[in-house]
Amino acid sequence: MTPARAPLRVGLNVPIQVESDRDPVATARNAERLGFDFVSVNDHLHGMGPRYESWTLMAWMAAATSRLAVASRVLAVPYRNPAVLAKMAESFDRLSGGRLILGLGAGASEEEFRAFGIPGAPMRDRITGLEEAIRIVRGLWTGTPFTLDGSQLRTDAAVADPMPDHTIPIWLGTYGPRGLDLLGRLADGWIASFELAPPERAPEMLSRIRAGAESAGRDLTAITTVYNLEVSLDTATHHGPSVVNGGPDAVIERLSGFLDLGFNAFNLIVVGERPDAQVERLAAEVLPALRRQRARV
Repeated sequence: MTPARAPLRVGLNVPIQVESDRDPVATARNAERLGFDFVSVNDHLHGMGPRYESWTLMAWMAAATSRLAVASRVLAVPYRNPAVLAKMAESFDRLSGGRLILGLGAGASEEEFRAFGIPGAPMRDRITGLEEAIRIVRGLWTGTPFTLDGSQLRTDAAVADPMPDHTIPIWLGTYGPRGLDLLGRLADGWIASFELAPPERAPEMLSRIRAGAESAGRDLTAITTVYNLEVSLDTATHHGPSVVNGGPDAVIERLSGFLDLGFNAFNLIVVGERPDAQVERLAAEVLPALRRQRARV
């Protein structure tokens, strides 16, 4: 008998900009009411207009909700010491009742590193640092004292008590061959942005993740594959080709095609006019159809 597929997970982006007419905590509460599975925020510190610090905002949203998972999309490892982050994450997850999704990435903006006095490094070294960061975080979560003498990061008999009483998922935002291989070997999820993993390239990238998973004796089905994309039911506004745009039926058809590519979750960034009304319609008219499709064996 063929086992049923894992249920579709759908998340909602929470804008991180500080705006007088937008309340991110209210957005999270509404997402929970409407049946979304998680909310997510991105992680940029420098410029780009007034914005909240990601971890602080995530904690406020978790405190204001009771069921919703909260995901970082994704924390740049160079911004936060991984051993300290392991402690932060365990406390967050424990206080929220097990609702943290720890999204990590190697960091992409050299400008941000320079602006905040954070040492930069070539991407190959940052990917190495990302792997060492995962090993530190997992090491402190599963057994202390923990020592790692890596080429980029180190710990020396570090103790982090208490340790998590369940597995805190780690999702990665990586795209190059080494990053995808790393993801397959060590991570619990891939959160892939449409622009960096377009539909014509996604199958090849998923194959790379699968190969990494198989090399570590893992199964790709154990990895949550999240497509992070812009969506709009606002048909009166012109949108670019990267936006999934149209009426509910058209959006369902397009997102269904991404399920067929091998994704099993979505993170929706709602764009266009009246975003709150669009979120309501997505929850009522789009998500149920997608979940039914995913549940088919």
